[in-house]
Amino acid sequence: RPSTNHQISIISNTVSLIKNQSKETRHINHLQTRYLTMPSNDTLREFYKEDNESCPYLDTITRTALDFDFEHSCSVTLQTGPHIYGCLVCGQFFRGRGRQTPAYTHSVDEGHQVFVHLSRGTFHCLPDDYEIRDPSLADISAALKPTFLDSEIRELDKREGLARDLFGRRYLPGFVGLNNLSKTDFINATVQALAHVRPLRDFFLKCGSGDPFDVQLYLDKTKREKNPKKIKENRKRKRNGNGNNGVDATKEASTALINVTVRPQEFSHLAQCFGELIRKIWSEKRFKSTVDPHMFIQAVSVSSKARFTIGKQAEAGEFISWLLHQLHLGIGGTRKAGSSIIHKIFQGTVQITTRKQKITNLANSTANNDDEDDRLGSEDEEEVQKMQEAPSLEDKIEEITTDSKFLQLTLDIPEKPLFKDDDGGLVIPQEPLVSVLKKFDGTTFNDVLKGKISSSTNGDNNGPVKRRYQLKIMPDYLILHLARFKRNNFYNEKNPTIVAFPVKNLDLSDYVFPENQNLSEKSIRSMSVKELKALLVEHGHPEMAKNIIEKSDLTELCVDLFSKKFSNFLSNKFNLIANITHNIPAEVGREGQHDPLEEGSYRCHVQHQASGQWYEMQDLHVQETMPQLIGVSESYVLIFERKGLK
Repeated sequence: RPSTNHQISIISNTVSLIKNQSKETRHINHLQTRYLTMPSNDTLREFYKEDNESCPYLDTITRTALDFDFEHSCSVTLQTGPHIYGCLVCGQFFRGRGRQTPAYTHSVDEGHQVFVHLSRGTFHCLPDDYEIRDPSLADISAALKPTFLDSEIRELDKREGLARDLFGRRYLPGFVGLNNLSKTDFINATVQALAHVRPLRDFFLKCGSGDPFDVQLYLDKTKREKNPKKIKENRKRKRNGNGNNGVDATKEASTALINVTVRPQEFSHLAQCFGELIRKIWSEKRFKSTVDPHMFIQAVSVSSKARFTIGKQAEAGEFISWLLHQLHLGIGGTRKAGSSIIHKIFQGTVQITTRKQKITNLANSTANNDDEDDRLGSEDEEEVQKMQEAPSLEDKIEEITTDSKFLQLTLDIPEKPLFKDDDGGLVIPQEPLVSVLKKFDGTTFNDVLKGKISSSTNGDNNGPVKRRYQLKIMPDYLILHLARFKRNNFYNEKNPTIVAFPVKNLDLSDYVFPENQNLSEKSIRSMSVKELKALLVEHGHPEMAKNIIEKSDLTELCVDLFSKKFSNFLSNKFNLIANITHNIPAEVGREGQHDPLEEGSYRCHVQHQASGQWYEMQDLHVQETMPQLIGVSESYVLIFERKGLK
């Protein structure tokens, strides 16, 4: 055992040696002592944290095995949630990254170290459990969660170049095929059509970053009457035709342009999946040239309670109506008109005039005397004769006029002929779109089925009810649904009538009846600045008043728009941007042997804005087509864009 003096000398020599060492040498010795006393996993974790978060296993990544389109669920436990990791070596999904989790077990058993968090997009090395930050992983991040800058969104419609996937196949972003998961072609066609509505596409592309942003909306600040007594009085006035010409007097319409902050992180699961699918369709950094809509279809199945699901064919017209309503609610829309981007793009106003028979005591007396003996020679003969001489109920009618909002217009197609031609085949008629739009000409009253009449409108009256439709405000993007399918007591029937329509310059001026169409120059010049700006906002042109300071300039602008050039301003010309068709084989649909809805298939026609070329997309197949063939196809859903929109 050394003596005390000897120990003191050793300590003094060590201290002097440490003092003579440089700062860099002491740092190295400190790191060696630190890492030798740590476990191996912690040693690697701390070392790579100080080494710019690099990883020696990045060369094991197999990009051709990666497919992020599938539902993010663990392949072992089948659980879904926010903490699902994808193995970048084999492409499988696992839950967690702690000890005794499927991801940790997989990394130890298979020797796969590199994983990506599917929700946050961060990269991790297991089982050492440290985060990886390397610029070489940027392409995987772009394939997992595509993002778009504002400059890139503005240049989308001008881009003509083709992109290339990992397998060398070329594809045109925005015109890629969607995989059919067993009778989900109606979902694919609807998504392809909505993906080419520019304001809707730009909105969801901007949501890719997850950062909040502002959107201008025309919010309806309608004041509704809450007093029950006044509501009853207003309803009586409407029935009697007094006050406001039968228009609902319980509300006072007003529209205001406001800025609404959109927070993509608060969207519903369906809206998030739809936005992610739109971004993948328009991405030019994909690993494959097609898209699998697994996550979106699963979200649709859950939200619709299996109404629209895999393996069950449905009508695209019903699905697009349901989807727009769910997206409106999912992105924060309310019951107020104009409270979301969906309403701003697709919502219009139609005035409905309901004509029905008035309820009289004569009808009640007739109903009460049904059980009495009214045969000839009976004691009630004279009373029955008086009832027959009474005035008919058809001469006593009432009209109720209400304004209603719509996201799409449903058009009835003329029935197909019952007789065959000389060759023994059925004649397929053709009708122009103008004749099909006769329902909205503003003068024709159409019969309404009793099943479609609400109790508040019809009351206790069992007489015939007719309605007239007048379009007051047309949306910038008009959706027309041609009702081709009809369900009878035994099977579905499809109307094969071809509705011919122009691809460009569809003029709907004859079907629009704006409220301010009789504005005179004198009435406009008498308006205040506030009223002039409100007039521009009402007709969808608030940006025209931003750079105008003088009232005289603002007045001249409104006079030119609403008085001198009012017919041109409300010309309401539209161009086709998307067309959904339904086709069935030749032997299907005869004598009810096969269901035309189940046996048929959907396809979508969209136009490339930069080149003007039309494409036909049916699931995974994308090919060029001619616009002359689109106008004579069995169209089912049409989406038109107002001409002249920026």
